[in-house]
Amino acid sequence: MFLGVLAFVVSAIGLIRMPDIYSRMHIGAKSTTIGILLIILGAICFEPSWAFKLILLAIFILLTNPLSSSVIARASHNTNVPYLNPNDIDEYEEDKKC
Repeated sequence: MFLGVLAFVVSAIGLIRMPDIYSRMHIGAKSTTIGILLIILGAICFEPSWAFKLILLAIFILLTNPLSSSVIARASHNTNVPYLNPNDIDEYEEDKKC
């Protein structure tokens, strides 16, 4: 459980330090997913009788958290939120042209 909380702290620091919404979205999705999965693993160790419900919760989080971060990134891109570095390659825009 301590490692899960540590992942949340890293995520919070990353949200403060990252320069644009795309970087923040990335660190927010990855670190929180790992953090909550580690906390669920710790909860299973403390209360093994809850294992089935906690595993279902972990599967739900693994399916929905990446999807939600993808939706946030796409919505940001569609509303023309700028990248921090204008020299970055916009692969999503290139795919839309095809």
